[in-house]
Amino acid sequence: MTPVQIVLSIIYFLVALVLIAIVMLQSGKSAGLSGAIAGGADTFLSKNKAKTADAKLARLTKWVAIGFMVLTVIISIVAG
Repeated sequence: MTPVQIVLSIIYFLVALVLIAIVMLQSGKSAGLSGAIAGGADTFLSKNKAKTADAKLARLTKWVAIGFMVLTVIISIVAG
């Protein structure tokens, strides 16, 4: 393994751990009693969803997953 491959592998491993942690921190779609009874769509809190911590985690998950996929492509190019 070249030093570049080692560094990319370490970064890849760290990004994978961050992605796992972010996904584990998110709550389920029907978490709580309001999701079971009201469906979650009619609540006041669902209207301000873009400002909640779950929405920020969802956005962060998207960007970390994109980074993970880009690193996958880069590692496959470097290794090939």
